[in-house]
Amino acid sequence: MNRTTLLQRDRISVTEFRCSAEPGDKPFAEQFACHSVSYVRKGSFGCHCRGRFHELVAGSTLVGHPGDEYTCTHDHVVGDECLSFFLDPELVETIGDRVAVWQVGSVPPLPELMVLGELAQTAAVGSSDVGLDEVGHLFASRFVEVVSDRKARALTATLRDRRRAVEAALWIEANSHRDIDLDDAADQAGLSSFHFLRLFSAVLGVTPHQYLVRSRLRHAARRLADDDSPITDIAYDVGFNDLSNFVRSFHRAAGASPRKFRQASRGDRKIFQERLAAH
Repeated sequence: MNRTTLLQRDRISVTEFRCSAEPGDKPFAEQFACHSVSYVRKGSFGCHCRGRFHELVAGSTLVGHPGDEYTCTHDHVVGDECLSFFLDPELVETIGDRVAVWQVGSVPPLPELMVLGELAQTAAVGSSDVGLDEVGHLFASRFVEVVSDRKARALTATLRDRRRAVEAALWIEANSHRDIDLDDAADQAGLSSFHFLRLFSAVLGVTPHQYLVRSRLRHAARRLADDDSPITDIAYDVGFNDLSNFVRSFHRAAGASPRKFRQASRGDRKIFQERLAAH
C-alpha cells in the first residue's frame, strides 16, 4: 500500500492511497482512527466492517467511524486508488455527527458525490484552483446530506456473484462513452438481463443504467475541471447523445450547471460558499 499525504490541516487531512494487492493476498484487519470518507477513483475492492460486506467500485465511497475495525479484500481485480478525507471531531460535529450515518460502511456510486470526488482529483493534481480542504469540506457535508435518509443494506451474494457484478461494473466504466444497454452488460456477465439486473443492484446498490450515467457524469466532471473543451463536446465525448439531458443530469448531481461547475473549479467560490452556508 502506497500512501501520500496531500494536505494536513487542523480540521481535515487528505491522503492518496494506491493499493497493488492481488487476488489471493492475505487480508488483515485495520482500525479507523477517525471519521473519514474515501472516494474510490479507480479499481475495486471489498470491505468487511461491522458484520457487513461491501463491494466498492470506481465512484463508491468508503466511510470510516473511529474505533471500528475493517478488513479490505481484493478477490476480483488488482488494486485500487482512493482519495481519503480524514476529519477531526469538531468538523464532524459541525457537518453532522449522527452515528448511524458514519457507520454505514460504504456508499454506492452516487452522482452527488462522484462529481465532487472528481473535482477533488483535479485539486489533488493541481489542475484546479479549488483547495483540497474546500472540496473536502463540501464532499463530507454532501455525504452526510445524501446518506442521512439511506438505510444500510446487507450483502448476501456469493463470491462468484460479487465478482460478476464487479467485473460488469468495470466493463461499464471502461465503455461508458459508448451506446450500451442492459443486454450488452448482461452478455458480458454471462447472465440473462433479468438476473443480471437483480444481481448488479444487490451487490453495488445501483442499477447498471444508473452506474452508466453516473460514470459519464464522473468523466464529465473531470473534463470540465481539467480542460477547456466546449461543454457540448464533453457531453458527447462521455456518452450523452443529448446536450439538454446532460445539462439537466449534471445540474441534479452537482447542484450547478456544467458552466458554473467549471467556473467553480477555476476559482469562483460562490457555488461552494452557497453549498456550505446551507449546512
